[in-house]
Amino acid sequence: MANSLEVLVRPLRRAEYDKLVELGAFQGERIELLDGRLVKMSPIGPPHSSTIDKLNIRCVERLAGRALVRIQNPFAALEVSEPEPDLAIVPLGNYESEHPSQADLIIEVAESSLEYDRGPKLRVYAECGVPEYWIVNLVERCIEVHRKPGGGRYWQVQRHAEGTVVCERHPELELRVDEVLPAAR
Repeated sequence: MANSLEVLVRPLRRAEYDKLVELGAFQGERIELLDGRLVKMSPIGPPHSSTIDKLNIRCVERLAGRALVRIQNPFAALEVSEPEPDLAIVPLGNYESEHPSQADLIIEVAESSLEYDRGPKLRVYAECGVPEYWIVNLVERCIEVHRKPGGGRYWQVQRHAEGTVVCERHPELELRVDEVLPAAR
């Protein structure tokens, strides 16, 4: 017999979450919707924000006119998930009435969120078919490149502690690991 508490829980759907956001229900809270639950987001420290700034500059320079670079904006992943990735490379389009539901590449910068970014977030991105997911791992000083999504996981994973990483869908987006990671402490 199932736990009675499990029977009583109903996940929050993305449409409901968006309506609550529109009504101002979560003012001043750093949260995102993942698997039907509201998840608190980690505070952002200087190494994390500096890395996002570097990624943003390089991605915008290399993808101008080809794709849109979105920074910490909602991504309409699944019916019960709307994460806010650090960077999302999405097709050019008008996103005034709906958040994008497709991305060519999603990048998360991970320090205190490493386990979360490798776990639930990775699974959601794989389940909704994001072809490429990079984790800029500030703890282990590398970029983890995840490709070939299927079955809630990525079947190809590479770690780059040096050299370059190249986005498959946008080969003009080639980043040197050392130009993205913060200086060693």
